[in-house]
Amino acid sequence: MTTTSIFNNNFALLLFSILISCGSSSEAGTSQPPNQTGEKAAVVSVTTSGNENAYRFSVGIQSPDKGCNQYANWWEVVTEDGHLIFRRILGHSHVNEQPFVRSGGTIDIAKDEVVIIRAHMNTSGYGVKTFKGSVANGFAPFTTGSDFASELASQQPLPSSCAF
Repeated sequence: MTTTSIFNNNFALLLFSILISCGSSSEAGTSQPPNQTGEKAAVVSVTTSGNENAYRFSVGIQSPDKGCNQYANWWEVVTEDGHLIFRRILGHSHVNEQPFVRSGGTIDIAKDEVVIIRAHMNTSGYGVKTFKGSVANGFAPFTTGSDFASELASQQPLPSSCAF
């Protein structure tokens, strides 16, 4: 074998290794779902309607639902200092509907009050991919600490069952 063929073979192997390690299998225009946080739920959108002190929120959630044994069981609106304002109980899993949007309210906040919207899994607790903002200025993705207002997980209202 000549020096040139050894070089060409080694170069081909190197190029192949680089392509494999760079994830050459992804195609243009495809993307992973927004929730890459393991077994946690992630808030992916927030819209509001209504009037000051009487808003309705529509919250989009991406969650690794598997049925009643693992599902996003609520989303909630929390003050920046960790007080629960509103909780929307989710009565069933959304295995075949990801991401999904559920609405709730009437939520008693001022239009410029900054709040955090987050989701909860029955098995793994609160996700850290949340949204933060106000009705007046809009909401944007925000990451909370994993221990942010964790004591709210035991505060009423809590789900009583899971339909499916």
